[in-house]
Amino acid sequence: MATDASPKFQNPPEFRPIQPTDFHPEITVPAHDGLEFWQFMIAGSIAGSIEHMAMYPVDTLKTRMQALGSCRAQSAGLRQALRSILKTEGPSGLYRGIGAMGLGAGPAHAVYFSVYEFCKEFFSGGNPNNSAAHAFSGVCATVMSDAVITPMDVVKQRLQLKSSPYLGVLDCVKRVLREEGFGAFYASYRTTVLMNAPFTAIHFATYEAAKRGLMEISPESASDERLVVHATAGAAAGALAAALTTPLDVVKTQLQCQGVCGCERFSSSSTANVIRTIVKKDGYAGLMRGWIPRMLFHAPAAAICWSTYEASKTFFQELNGNSSGTVT
Repeated sequence: MATDASPKFQNPPEFRPIQPTDFHPEITVPAHDGLEFWQFMIAGSIAGSIEHMAMYPVDTLKTRMQALGSCRAQSAGLRQALRSILKTEGPSGLYRGIGAMGLGAGPAHAVYFSVYEFCKEFFSGGNPNNSAAHAFSGVCATVMSDAVITPMDVVKQRLQLKSSPYLGVLDCVKRVLREEGFGAFYASYRTTVLMNAPFTAIHFATYEAAKRGLMEISPESASDERLVVHATAGAAAGALAAALTTPLDVVKTQLQCQGVCGCERFSSSSTANVIRTIVKKDGYAGLMRGWIPRMLFHAPAAAICWSTYEASKTFFQELNGNSSGTVT
């Protein structure tokens, strides 16, 4: 028995590669999608900044319609809002407050996409078709990113209002802190999360499903049409999510702009209280105010964001591939 057993345990060659001198952690433990966490953050930051800068004028129209809709003296139609801005403020009025968005969009989207990718890898269990994991990962991402962007979103929307009393981003921050306290920057946070959680769940699940469907239609040309696939899937996801969550976006906007430029101040920041007030004053139609510019914003914005994000990921994947190619 001893002579039969001894050869099996005598210097087995299959164990020899596992030596300290041959150990390469960068090869044996690859990152998700071949990218590091910081690379997801940079890709997300670039995508978010480009998305919001490109679509900012449409966002200004949406804010005017949603916030000033509660003021009887103000018109809340899309054409009226556009004509009013161009007539009284010129084209630059469409970009008022863009500095606040520039400060908030990059960091918020860096958190957004990096948390999404981390959670997607963790919850999907290696299954790329797990829509529930994509949706839940999106919810986790938005809870974290909203905490970053909400203060700047408050500043941005107050600067977007007609006859805004603030001179700029810094002046707005100082006056809000002095007159309303730090809590004013997060008065809409619960509503924002309540809106963005289903928005993001719908958005990510729809995007992943649409992307798979489009690639299955023409798998042989999927790699050649990668940018078109990401843009189309992103546009579909953004439009659907925007339409379904417009009522909560109206609530968020009115909470962030309350007490400014004639906008009504609410007795409570409760979402239910604001909804009751809007319905009592404007009917249920008031909850859908601004849905057209919201969809006009999110469809192309999502297309821009996803295509930019995926292009940035591809750049980093190729960069990492070239770097790892030198290691043998």
